[in-house]
Amino acid sequence: MELQAVLMAAGGGSRMTDLTYNTPKAMLPVGNKPLMWYPLNLLERMGFEEVIVITTKEVQKMMSTDPKMKLDVKMKLDVVCIQEDGDMGTADALRHIQQKIKTDILVVSCDLITDVALHEVVDLFRAHNATLAMLMSKAHEFTETVPGQKGKKKTAEQRDFVGVDQSGKRLLFMANEADLEDGLSIRKSIMRKHPRMHIKTGLVDAHLYCLKKAVVDFLADNKSISSIRGELVPYLVRKQFSKTTNCPKIKDDAEDQNQKKNDGSTNHGHSSCLSFSLDRSCWNDHRGDMSEAYHGGKLRCYVHIMDEGPCYRVNTLAAYIEANRLAPKLFEEVPVHPSAVISERCQMGSDSYIGAMCQIADKTSIKRSTIGNSTTVKEKVKVANSIIMHGVTIEEGCNIQGSVICSNAVIGRGADLKYCLVGNGQQIEPEGKDHWHEHTP
Repeated sequence: MELQAVLMAAGGGSRMTDLTYNTPKAMLPVGNKPLMWYPLNLLERMGFEEVIVITTKEVQKMMSTDPKMKLDVKMKLDVVCIQEDGDMGTADALRHIQQKIKTDILVVSCDLITDVALHEVVDLFRAHNATLAMLMSKAHEFTETVPGQKGKKKTAEQRDFVGVDQSGKRLLFMANEADLEDGLSIRKSIMRKHPRMHIKTGLVDAHLYCLKKAVVDFLADNKSISSIRGELVPYLVRKQFSKTTNCPKIKDDAEDQNQKKNDGSTNHGHSSCLSFSLDRSCWNDHRGDMSEAYHGGKLRCYVHIMDEGPCYRVNTLAAYIEANRLAPKLFEEVPVHPSAVISERCQMGSDSYIGAMCQIADKTSIKRSTIGNSTTVKEKVKVANSIIMHGVTIEEGCNIQGSVICSNAVIGRGADLKYCLVGNGQQIEPEGKDHWHEHTP
């Protein structure tokens, strides 16, 4: 594989802190596998034999003892640790490993779960000799009730406006709703070259990018760019149609007055040039004119939009709950691990999953739930629509519905939990009153 793979696995999970309080996001159990197992498996199926993993020492230590990471992942993992308390963005992380980058790269986030045909993104990158090729998917509406929210839906996130050409592949424009206070403004230089642009909303960035090696070198000399998604990608998309494409230090043309305030944060005081050779592709990515294929552009951005199939970023509690429902089905997991001990008098639904070394006692009922490794469920317990992580003890007579129980928690005898989130290592007192939407991080 001529691309080098890079896995970003140092994120703290700031939007799901109740889950990541004691467990790093990359190692959260999803379908009884660490979250980072899924993008690693995607890369392995694509044929990668080695991946650079940017993470923390805490994650590295957990990786070394996790059975799924040790037995299932056959690729060589080149682990690079960064400071856990450092304020390092994804672009900063790429800058940190610049010396290891010898070719173009494929960057994947540790929280991506998808069955995308990865070669479709890579082929797009190759066919057009692109600077950037990225994966996006349609936004998902999560229907499950989220513990702790008391039935209220979260405020909708601000939308991205994504402009593509008639083929739906060339990425021409990208802006977030938050940056469009004065309305949607398209540069004339874009419209001249692509007079029929389609603006799409309702798309989610999957945080999977093919990038030229020259982009990593550019980052090394432009230290004010900290985030791939927030700063680098919008910058590259804007620069495609600037008269100064080859050298970002020069201000954009007069048509880009409305973008100067954004560009100013990323290119003042820089001396490095971002330049790319224009190897003409035989692929004709435009229609309706007789101009040469890329309109003279040397910096080109493309997007593969996944219309069907699962593509989730597990970065919120709602997405985490949904991922636990769907991820085992993606990989046709065996519902019950061979080492689990389950009473014959246990009623278990076909859409539930029981992890390694679990003990499930008599007269229990488990429906639409995931039970983590080394968890003990005692007599007369009912579990429905819930995620039970590793090493949990559920005493007899408990009723757990629509809840997430983090690792090593103890649920006391007779507890009645509905839509609760119980934190790592927490204890719920026995025979207590009904717990409703409880938050115990």
